Amino acid sequence: MPKDYYQILGVSRSAAPAEIKKAYRKLARKYHPDLNPGDKAAEAKFKEIQEAYSVLSDAQKRAQYDQFGSLGDMPPGAGPGGPGAPPGFEGFDFSDYGTSPFRDFFENLFGGSVPGAGGRAGAGPQRGEDLNYTMQMGFEDSIHGVQTRIRLSRLVECDRCGGRGQISGGGQAVCPVCGGTGRSQMQRGFMKFSGTCPACGGSGRSRGDLCPACRGEGTVEKSDLISVRIPAGVDTGSRVRIPGRGNAGRNGGPPGDLYISIEVGPHAFFRREGPNISIKVPITVPEATLGAKIEVPTLWGKTTIRIPPGTKSGQKFRIKEQGAPAPGLRARGDEFVEVAIVPPPFENQRVRELMKELERLSGPNPRENMGGD
Repeated sequence: MPKDYYQILGVSRSAAPAEIKKAYRKLARKYHPDLNPGDKAAEAKFKEIQEAYSVLSDAQKRAQYDQFGSLGDMPPGAGPGGPGAPPGFEGFDFSDYGTSPFRDFFENLFGGSVPGAGGRAGAGPQRGEDLNYTMQMGFEDSIHGVQTRIRLSRLVECDRCGGRGQISGGGQAVCPVCGGTGRSQMQRGFMKFSGTCPACGGSGRSRGDLCPACRGEGTVEKSDLISVRIPAGVDTGSRVRIPGRGNAGRNGGPPGDLYISIEVGPHAFFRREGPNISIKVPITVPEATLGAKIEVPTLWGKTTIRIPPGTKSGQKFRIKEQGAPAPGLRARGDEFVEVAIVPPPFENQRVRELMKELERLSGPNPRENMGGD
């Protein structure tokens, strides 16, 4: 079946060229492979969007598509994008996108070898990458919170050059690449980009010699011991953000953040369900029959609950606000105590005699109404 290019771009068949162009730019930003690394579906969608726009942006191709539903044998390169290339970004200045990741992608196209750059190609201040760290925690530590230290490798600012990437000779002469404007343009196939000059980082002045310690990167890898505080109430799947503890930024940019993913180990007898805690507690036959006050453990110390006479095995009792706290809040969940009746020791002859006496006094068979012959 022929593809519906209008549906792919989300426009009507009567859409004006400007509307088609706007829709294409929005979708291209969303599905570009560099913004969705490893996402094959996004990559396929991006190619489909390019194909649709290469047809609908060209008056001749669009007319043929509207009439026949396909392009037939139109020779390659008939569109305004040139041979074999879908049009659509001609003359666009992607500097309009500020410091967004989309702009960063196009700024990075200026990387590599640039005549007269005198160092690493850059795009002005860039925020450092975020880091992820997985932490295993004990059950009770996750409930009460913990202050600890972790060791990880991350990029830090180079001490030798102060994060600049150069050590001498910079800032004197006008940048030979941009002529002192701090901006430069590059043509990549059918797309034209305008962005921060990679040779001078936007300063308009030539850079110095590359720093030998960081080779012009401005950052070096370091094994760091970091103090972190894990709040009370975290659970498996929780993520704790430590601001400014990711990789160092470049060209004076701020550092990224550190995200700690929590994995909580099991407890010997407590179980957790969201903010609530459950525990099974054994009770004796006399306690269940006559009632009693018993001591039970909680995550916050021991407490006493009342077992009413005639309690059955599996019956549950709630202790308010003895569960897990919500991270950042004072409110706590509840603890649910499930009792399990434990039979007396059968090897004791006196106990066996009493059980036989109890059997005579215990009334009708509790299973007599369950059916059967």
